[in-house]
Amino acid sequence: MGEFDNLHQILLSLYDEMMPLCADMTGVAKGLAGLGALFYVAVRVWQSLARAEAIDVYPLLRPFALGLCILFFPTIVLGTMNSVLSPIVQGVHGILEEQTFDMNEYREQKDKLEYEAMMRNPETAYLASDEEFDRQLDELGWSPSDLVTMTGMYMDRAAYNIKKTVRDWFRELLELMFAAAALIIDTLRTFFLVVLSILGPVAFAFAVWDGFHSTLSAWFSRYIQIYLWLPVSDLFSTILAKIQILMLQNDIQAMQTDPNFSVEASNGVYIVFLIIGIVGYFTIPTVAGWIIKQVAA
Repeated sequence: MGEFDNLHQILLSLYDEMMPLCADMTGVAKGLAGLGALFYVAVRVWQSLARAEAIDVYPLLRPFALGLCILFFPTIVLGTMNSVLSPIVQGVHGILEEQTFDMNEYREQKDKLEYEAMMRNPETAYLASDEEFDRQLDELGWSPSDLVTMTGMYMDRAAYNIKKTVRDWFRELLELMFAAAALIIDTLRTFFLVVLSILGPVAFAFAVWDGFHSTLSAWFSRYIQIYLWLPVSDLFSTILAKIQILMLQNDIQAMQTDPNFSVEASNGVYIVFLIIGIVGYFTIPTVAGWIIKQVAA
């Protein structure tokens, strides 16, 4: 759906538009990190002097390195993270577009074969074509038997149209929910990334303080995990598209070889498959958590 693709692009631009707000938190983070660095260095220097040991300078560089990250947070931290992770997103999305294109081609082929199969059968041709329906009506006379046949044709065509309308409406509703589930995941992902990015300098500032060192690894772990929601979602969509392609190929082959093939059963399987896909989308955060996970020190 084109409108959903536009919404995904809007969410991507929203993330870029919100990134300058990181600078607003830099001032607060600098004060917090500076105070933490003062205590961090003072405690370790005092411990070395109290034990009459040489001062180890290397560990004392940690708060200064974090301070540099805070000062240039959008460039050093976010720029590096996004540059490393964005090729993953682009690569997986390219695979998804290829599978989606193939799926649309097979779907058009299946719809064409379904129409041709109905037109070949005189008992169903008038259901699929208005011209055939009018032609068969013109061939009937006004005898009682012809009137009964004509009434039956009208009733059959009305029942077919109602059934087809209800089926198409339900399928479109599930396809809408399917696309909405992907949009919900992308919206939550964008919201979480914006929050982590804006408050990232504060998280780095807390990491300077003793007792909060794990905040740094937790922030990186959470950011990467949430960033991977989109490629995991595209991978899930790719798998679903590939399964649909295999189903369409099987249906096309059956329609070409088996005259008794039931299209209705195939449509029912497709609807059930959409429901499974909707439920599966909400497992994406869990799957992304399997890829990277923080380990406590």
